[in-house]
Formats: sequence, structure tokens, C-alpha cells
Amino acid sequence: MNICLFTSEEIKNPLSTADERGQHLIKVLHKKAGESFSAGVIGGKAGKATIEKIEDGKIFFSFTEETDGKNLFPLKMIIGFPRPIQLKRLLRDMAALGVCEVHLTKTELTEKSYLNSDLATTDAGTKMLLDGTVQAASTHVPELFIHKSLKECLAYIKENSNPEIKLCALDNIEPSVNIGGVEFSTEAGAVAAIGSERGWTTKERQLMKDSGFVLCGMGSRVMRTETAATVAASIILDGMGCLA
Repeated sequence: MNICLFTSEEIKNPLSTADERGQHLIKVLHKKAGESFSAGVIGGKAGKATIEKIEDGKIFFSFTEETDGKNLFPLKMIIGFPRPIQLKRLLRDMAALGVCEVHLTKTELTEKSYLNSDLATTDAGTKMLLDGTVQAASTHVPELFIHKSLKECLAYIKENSNPEIKLCALDNIEPSVNIGGVEFSTEAGAVAAIGSERGWTTKERQLMKDSGFVLCGMGSRVMRTETAATVAASIILDGMGCLA
């Protein structure tokens, strides 16, 4: 836990020693009265919290704002639903990298049972994004969207994105260009679409091309959805200059 995150209400009140964050401060970091730790408000300021006292099962602390937190980058990820165990890691990694939005979508080759997992039907997915944000010592959490179809997802992206945004769909069957050769910028932003475990269908490739997406390759090796998403996001963010 590289930062303790709180809601805007939680930051004003003592933290229970039984809370996961309280347990981490006391048992892992061995924090005592008078000592400080990195803290922040979810979606807001980051800074230092100083422990004033620990008593009656509560950690009393004061919070001093220092920065606006680490801004998210203008990269939106479209990801075909992978199996839940992969999705947990994927969401953490996307948040750690600092993408601004994650769009999970059903594709023609998505296993239908994945859509009934806790990650799709509860706030468990948002919790994974929060975990990745903590890993990155950030306060800003990517937005999570769940779509019933790729067509619905692409329509939402078109309606809610900069008209100049760069649209890329990762595909190792019919790529027209290597993603490393595509120019990216923070001014325009980018969308990267990653298929589910069995990739895109011919119909989906055509749908994305009709929607303005360029089919991009990353070599001939077949990757897991989570690996492809992490690699693609890293290449794009580096192209934007965000990893300098």
C-alpha cells in the first residue's frame, strides 16, 4: 500500500485500527503517534497524514494537502471480457499505468458466464481499479464502463470522445500497421481495443474499421488479453511521452 486513500468524508474522521488501512499502518508500516504516512482523497488531493494518537481502537490523524495527485492519461482501453482471474490483474495494471477509462465489453467470442461474475455485476471491478491506484501512489481512479456489445461500446466512445482521438484495435490476424509506428499525442488522446481470449471475429474487425479504428499489430506472438492490454497501453503511453 503505497498510499492510503480515503473518501472526502473519511479523511475528516479517525480511522479504525480494524480497517484494512489501519491494519497496514500499524502491523506492516509500524506507524506510531507523531509519525506520518502518504495519504490522499479519492479523486482529489494527495499529501501527508500525521498520526496524532492511537487509542480506543482508532487512529486519529491530521491531513495536509500537498499536490493535486497524479493525473490520469488520455488513454481509453476497450477490453473484451477475459476470465475473471485475468480481469482482476488487468484492472489493477490499467489503473497503475494511469489510463483514464476502462471499457469492458461483451464480444462475439466472450464466454457468457464471465458477464455474471462479481467483477461485472458488483463494485468489485472498481475495487480492483482502486487497488491499482494505490499501487501507483495516486489518487485518481480510472472510470469503469461495462457494455453489452462491441457495437454499443463503440457508439459510446464515439459520442464521448475528442473527434481527433486516435483509434487503434490490436489484432494479430489482419494488422495494417505495427502499433509502434503509430503517432500518439496527449492532445488528441487514444483508444486501444483489445479482444477477449479468442480475439476478434471478422464481423468485429469490419465494425471497428467502419468506426475509424486502425488494426494494429504487436508482432506475431499470441498474448493473453491481460498481457496484450498492458503491453499496448505501455507502448501508447510511451508514444505520448507519458512515461518519460
